[in-house]
Amino acid sequence: MRPPYPPPPERSAELRRRFAEEARSERPDLSTLCLLVGAEADGTLDEAGLDAAQIELDRLAGQLPFRPGGPRSWAVSLCELLGDRCGFRGTPADYQRLESSLLHEVLRRRRGLPILLSVVWMEVARRAGAPVYGVALPGHFVVGFGPPEEQVLADPFDGGRVLAGADAELLVAGATGAALQPSMLVPAEPLEVVLRILNNVRAWAAARPERSDVALWAVELSLLLPSHPARLRYERAQLLVQRGDFLTGAAELEAYAEIVAALDEAAAARMRQQAHAARAMLN
Repeated sequence: MRPPYPPPPERSAELRRRFAEEARSERPDLSTLCLLVGAEADGTLDEAGLDAAQIELDRLAGQLPFRPGGPRSWAVSLCELLGDRCGFRGTPADYQRLESSLLHEVLRRRRGLPILLSVVWMEVARRAGAPVYGVALPGHFVVGFGPPEEQVLADPFDGGRVLAGADAELLVAGATGAALQPSMLVPAEPLEVVLRILNNVRAWAAARPERSDVALWAVELSLLLPSHPARLRYERAQLLVQRGDFLTGAAELEAYAEIVAALDEAAAARMRQQAHAARAMLN
């Protein structure tokens, strides 16, 4: 099913201004950034809808017990509330839905990708005062509670199941075939989480060439983050050409070629050729 229509240009411009402002603030708010991503995808998500999503996170946090104890107690409390009572979890089918990457839809459907379910866990737990953070394991996002020496991991995609000693190793091995490294267990910063969400949206759109509109807004939001892969400019240029905006795409290709030329003149030359071909499409 095709997701809801995107917002009109004026609304999109305002959402992007707010997204960039929040991303560059001293302490970027994860739920706000995720909801602005959702509003860029879904033109029906108005200001009342944005507020309602935040209120729902507050409501869920209010159902947690007051300071239940150490990291494991927090993890178990979140599992009981969000996983058992509220039914938040993921299924393989969720990987095929754009809505699984949109926070307001995940709150409504109580289904989503591991990283969006982890955002729900983190935002509800944070509001209740838990020592919570995201853990960006390769191929599977989870949440962590407590300091490194007491760290407890939980898997929101599996209803918040508290992970035993070898479980994280199995998750990483199953996703990548690699061994778990201590560096994989460090807390993920909010902007890292948002970029990974946008990467997921881009991957969803890449598998559906007819949804290049989704790929384009995901790239453009990524470019608004203070830190992002430079190659995203090249990806944006290609998408513009693909969508028929040949002049803007060609100009972007030439601008990126200038950046690349200092490191790889052959690659820069190929980009200039692509720009020339894009302009020729107008003839």
